Formats: sequence, structure tokens, C-alpha cells
Amino acid sequence: MCGRFSFVTSPEKIKAELGDIETGQNLKWNFNVAPTQHAYVITNEHPGHLDYFSWGLIPHWSKEPGNAGKLINARMEGIGSKPSFRVPLRRRRCLVLADSFYEWRSEGGKKIPYRILLNDGRLLVLAGIWDVWYKGDYAIKTFSIITTPPNREMAAIHNRMPLILESKSDQERWLSNLEFPAVMDMLKTPADGLLEIYRVSERVNSVKNNSPELHQKVNDELRLF
Repeated sequence: MCGRFSFVTSPEKIKAELGDIETGQNLKWNFNVAPTQHAYVITNEHPGHLDYFSWGLIPHWSKEPGNAGKLINARMEGIGSKPSFRVPLRRRRCLVLADSFYEWRSEGGKKIPYRILLNDGRLLVLAGIWDVWYKGDYAIKTFSIITTPPNREMAAIHNRMPLILESKSDQERWLSNLEFPAVMDMLKTPADGLLEIYRVSERVNSVKNNSPELHQKVNDELRLF
């Protein structure tokens, strides 16, 4: 799964990598984005604008927003037929922006955190789906991150990873008006050789901690590859 990520970047970097996106000037950095918190996405509805949605999909058909924070990930396997995801996958797709995500490796009953980022320093652009839940005029906009089986690098850490849309063409396709079979064709494990992975402080385990320290590398004797 993908249960935490970070967003530490600038409007200039977003525009340089993703094109002329309306970002505003005061982006909110978050070194430890957790479920139910807000994060930045680009939707197929407003592809030239950076939106700020809550992480944890609430399906539009829910009677009450009781799923808040539960549907943070959508597994690619069977996603097209699951009630919570099938409409968003067809009609409401988004890009979730991050500089890195965190994952935990289990060892002897202990969970050891790692930071994962692209090895060339570019932003992580993750495939997501979004929905909007209404009660009268009150609306809650939420998103989930699609996950896949791990590539070679991630397999040493965990059995899931987010779907990374590495190329500009794939990012544009994800937001375009694709036929459903073409959407399904895009659901695949990211290529090998993309990622840098290193161990970080266990301070990341607590959502109360949110500082540059969470990005710092700590010693790790594990040989990942």
C-alpha cells in the first residue's frame, strides 16, 4: 500500500516538469502526509489547475462520509468492477503530486521506515482517482492512490507500491478522455531502475512529526538490491 508521502516542492518545479499549471505562490509543504489530510492533485476536470483534496476516497453514493480515511489506496487488480472505484476510474482520474513516499519493511516484528523517490530528482506523479460527496450544497472532494505489485526495487521493502506515471505523455493520457480499455491498459507495475530508496528515522511513524528531519538518511545495513 501507500500510507504516507511527502510534498516538498515549489511552483517553479511543478511548472518546469508538468507545464503551465496554476499553482498559486503559497504551496503548503508537508513532510508527512497522512490519510484524511489534504494534498495536491491535478484532476481531469481542471487539468491546468492544482487542487487540494482530502486523502481517502468517499464514494459519491455514500449516505454519510463514513469512509473518510479508509479508501486511501485502490488496488489495480479488480479496480474496474469495485463499486467504490469503478465510476471514478472511468470519469474522475487525477495526478497526485509528491516528492517521495514512505514504506515500512517488516523485520522481526518491527517496522522499519524507508523514503522512496525518483532517482533523477523529479517529482513523483502518482495515478489517482477522485470523487465528490454532496450533502445539500456541502461538498467533500477526496482521492485515492492506485497501487500495483512492486517493481524490483520495491520488492525488497513491500509487496505493493503506487502507480507512478513517469512520462509526460502518460500523465496527459491519464487526464484525457480515454476509453475504458485504454485506462485499464495503463494499470501496470512501474519499470525497474526508477527509484532511490533509503532508510529514515522512525519519527515518521507519528503523524505529529512533520519536519525536514524526516527526509534525512539514517544508517541501514540492509542490501536492497
